[in-house]
Amino acid sequence: MQLTRLRLDRFRGFEQAEWRPGPGFNLVLGENGAGKTSLLEAVHLLGHGRSFRGRVRDGLVRHGSPSLEVYAEWFDGQQRAHRAGMRHSGSSWEARLDGESVATLAELCAALAIVSFDPGSHELISGGAEHRRRFLDWTLFHVEPDFLETWRRFSRSLRQRNALLKTQPQERQLDAWDDELAEAGERLNALREQQVAQWEPLLFAELASSLPELGPPRLVFIPGWRRQERSLRVSLAAGRERDLALGYTASGPHRADWRVEFEGLPGRDGLSRGQTKLLALAATLSQAAQFAGGRDEWPIIALDDLGSELDREHQARVLSRLAATGAQLLMTGTEAPTGLEAAGISPAVFHVEHGRVGPA
Repeated sequence: MQLTRLRLDRFRGFEQAEWRPGPGFNLVLGENGAGKTSLLEAVHLLGHGRSFRGRVRDGLVRHGSPSLEVYAEWFDGQQRAHRAGMRHSGSSWEARLDGESVATLAELCAALAIVSFDPGSHELISGGAEHRRRFLDWTLFHVEPDFLETWRRFSRSLRQRNALLKTQPQERQLDAWDDELAEAGERLNALREQQVAQWEPLLFAELASSLPELGPPRLVFIPGWRRQERSLRVSLAAGRERDLALGYTASGPHRADWRVEFEGLPGRDGLSRGQTKLLALAATLSQAAQFAGGRDEWPIIALDDLGSELDREHQARVLSRLAATGAQLLMTGTEAPTGLEAAGISPAVFHVEHGRVGPA
């Protein structure tokens, strides 16, 4: 995929701005607070329905404005042109894709694929399980046709069962929702297990390059219930009294998680902050590679302030591998990462200053 035009209106510090990145590597320079990251956030918003730094209502709308607007044009892997626009107030939104109104954010997010690495990406490893479930499900959303309907079916049945648990229901009422939840949940779990199995060799290849000193890795997937001992239907029945007391469903795919273990380390907490960042970056880049394998095109890759996150050697290694893929790369920094020179890469350079974006 290749982004060719991005326009922002009332987005964070920008009253109005336009950016036309080129193919390959694009570097946006500017002082801290100039708005470099906002450009990546805007693309991420169209591809994910939210910023990588939080929800729209958490500061994306320019102060004093009722709503923000983002418009983008891009080519997909088959060189088909697309365009999309969104207006978002923080509580409501409307969008159009290729001239047609969009009914759900899923329609918009399915069209524009972007993976992002930013200074907060270590939360993928050190943060809560929700980050890691969302990470797995992003890939499934883009490469597995059955995923979205399966996920929606599971989510609906989970909401219904949780609502019912708060009402002291009759046994037969819960039985019906247990059956529905179990069937959808088992299917969702099977898709995730399949995705993890396909992702594992790609992740391990990245780790062999970025964290060889930690030894052989092991990827552990946690379904959210003791699947090795029982089916989800049996697990729901066994935990019914507990769930009634709690008022919600305590086990199932909505509790799924994953982790990477290394020989010689006691666990995830044994990683240094730098190693945690490298593990998060390896996960992000291998996710992009898995998308490329499933869709025969690379997603747009956004790297926010890479120079402050990685040393020169790791920067050069990562950038050299990305250059070989042909993927479009959107990077930001207060100065050019030293890894670009070491990797022999000459990016298109832009500068952000006083609410404007232009060639450096």
